[in-house]
Amino acid sequence: MCGIIGILSENKDVAPILIEGLRRLEYRGYDSTGIATLNGKALDRRRASGKLRNLEEKIANAPISGSIGIGHTRWATHGGPTEDNAHPHATERVAVVHNGIIENYAQLKEELEQKQCRFDTQTDTEVIAHLVDDYLKQGLEPQDAANAAFKRLEGAYAIVLIFAGQDNLMIGCRQGTPLAIGYGENEMFMASDSYALAPLTKKIAFLEDGDRVIINRSGAQIYVNDNEAVERPIRITAQSGATSGKGEYKHFMLKEIYEQPAVIGETLNSYIHPSTGRITLPDNIIEALAKTPRITLIACGTAYYACMVAKYWFEQIARIPCEIDVASEFRYREAPMPQGGICVFVSQSGETLDTLEALRYCKSQDQIILSIVNTIESTIERESDLVLHTLAGPEIGVASTKAFTTQITTLACMAFATARERKVISTEQLHEMADALRHVPQIAADILQHDDAILKIAKDISEARDVLYLGRNSLYPIALEGALKLKEISYIHAEGYAAGEMKHGPIALIDDNVPVVVIAPGNDPLFEKNASNIQETVARGGKVFLISDEKGANALKDIPTWSVVTGEVHPFVAPILYAIPVQLLSYHVAVVKGTDVDQPRNLAKSVTVE
Repeated sequence: MCGIIGILSENKDVAPILIEGLRRLEYRGYDSTGIATLNGKALDRRRASGKLRNLEEKIANAPISGSIGIGHTRWATHGGPTEDNAHPHATERVAVVHNGIIENYAQLKEELEQKQCRFDTQTDTEVIAHLVDDYLKQGLEPQDAANAAFKRLEGAYAIVLIFAGQDNLMIGCRQGTPLAIGYGENEMFMASDSYALAPLTKKIAFLEDGDRVIINRSGAQIYVNDNEAVERPIRITAQSGATSGKGEYKHFMLKEIYEQPAVIGETLNSYIHPSTGRITLPDNIIEALAKTPRITLIACGTAYYACMVAKYWFEQIARIPCEIDVASEFRYREAPMPQGGICVFVSQSGETLDTLEALRYCKSQDQIILSIVNTIESTIERESDLVLHTLAGPEIGVASTKAFTTQITTLACMAFATARERKVISTEQLHEMADALRHVPQIAADILQHDDAILKIAKDISEARDVLYLGRNSLYPIALEGALKLKEISYIHAEGYAAGEMKHGPIALIDDNVPVVVIAPGNDPLFEKNASNIQETVARGGKVFLISDEKGANALKDIPTWSVVTGEVHPFVAPILYAIPVQLLSYHVAVVKGTDVDQPRNLAKSVTVE
């Protein structure tokens, strides 16, 4: 979602540093950018629609400078992705950047228009600038004007303000949307996440909901809604200051797909005892999982499909009742929760608002909160009782790849360790599954060698308007994920189905213009049922693209299919490994179509609004 950066320095020109901060925020997804600085006593700003390079070109033609400034990458909510709607928004007295949504902006706008305020944009954010400006015109000092405005706002937001004539003052607030403070030497920073600040400082404090902050070059004063001063711990961040590059790869997404053998290996190694080689989890997590009457898995988007895979594992292997929910629905359902229940929240960013609000509901129901996150020091991590980190590293491509496979790798280790603790499967099965997990990185590397075969299939699929994906059992969620990936980055309509549901509706769509991607390993106990679905599709003129192993391809050699043949994998780890050809297929289709692979239209990496 939108990104914020603010810099208050003593004598540095902050404009180029703001640009670099915005570059680190590009991964969140955006459609316009802008910065504002205090140049002397007056506010100055530059904005541009589209990519950051457009803003850089504007600044090259019309330079901007100052020792205090704010920057923003915008993902449109209210109003289109135009330069006029780009942040920062400003009056002569104040400039503002904002993440989130102001729910009562229409009422505030009407009130301000009656005071002759002129609005130039379609955004909800502009009302903040005019509201603060109105209080300044009434004679309030900047802090009091900001406070008075914050009290009027309803919704979820993070806001940073700078003021004309105030070269040693920046004001921010957080309500539902993340905001971090960075501490430097005679300079201070604010940003929507610590990754943006990593090259500038290692000393970070995270604001909590309701916090407001005043910063100057010597430090920060944090207080809550009633003006009571509070302290937030200053942490030494573990975020790397290095900028992730694409290296030899054309896109970040392709680079991140190819990083999967390494990051899956690193994630597995974090759960493998160095001397015994035993796969395990921290004792407090295993104890809680083994005793719980029910696990509830909650997430959004791709992470939700990781939870779907885990439901099969926890129920089939660990024999624990398991519920899964889309966070945006769960938070309003007021579900009854069992005493001693565990709620598992899966999030790449650790900032997804719907997931965070669902977490807070579960806390109110006395559930044990376990989060699985990729981004360290996130809000979800800080509000959880127990935490497991996926070790995917920064994921820049908006469409999740390595974050997804490390999530399901972590969930596989959880299910495995829980089953062992509960003694519900045999020693032989445990050895078999442990061996399968340890071999995942090697097999993942082997699967990547089939890239050329996948590219050939992609050229055919790129011409389709609709595509169906089919899978069974724990590969059904991979079919859903495959369809989602294709939609996200190629803009082709795609749907994933449980293969057994084919006859209950989707078969009506089958003709020679609708490709059907079937994920069906030959050693799957349900392979024969998948083969029946394939025969039904071919009989109706459908074109089948089979992702299988040699056994599966040979079994279907008399049926006209286009195959990607992988090595044999154990059914337990098949979802982790079959996600990879599905990702590559979507990637190559998007490249053939010429879409923006890393930053697809309308999408954001971290969704911090409803």
